Amino acid sequence: MLVAESEEKKHEKERVLNECFPPLKLSSLSVQELQDLCKELNRKIDVVDEVRYDMEVKVARNGTEIQTLSNKINELKGVKRPNLKRVKKTTDDMLGAYTETSKLTKADFKANLKTVKKEDDKREEVTDWRKNVEAMSGMQGRKKLFNAGQ
Repeated sequence: MLVAESEEKKHEKERVLNECFPPLKLSSLSVQELQDLCKELNRKIDVVDEVRYDMEVKVARNGTEIQTLSNKINELKGVKRPNLKRVKKTTDDMLGAYTETSKLTKADFKANLKTVKKEDDKREEVTDWRKNVEAMSGMQGRKKLFNAGQ
């Protein structure tokens, strides 16, 4: 149905164009008549271009006028302010906001810190690593590691 409809529109367009603008018969015309026909067609094209240009200018002018009028309407209406939400505050918050001393006091972060006693870690003395390897070798060394883990 869509293909048939598009074909029908195409034939209708060709029919209307043939009625408005009959096909030119150029074979029987002389050179002078062809030149006159070209000049006539150029004059018609100029007239159509002038009308098209005038219409474009009118459309542009109307567009700018519509834009300025809509801007004026928005200015007359004013800017719509959004509804503000209520925020609940305690009396201490409100008093703290009005007093100047709250702005001047500095937070003392060290006041609430815990004191921690530092324990000295038992440090093993650094010895010659070759002696340590010889002591740990064999079953005796593994027994020492096992006993040290308990």
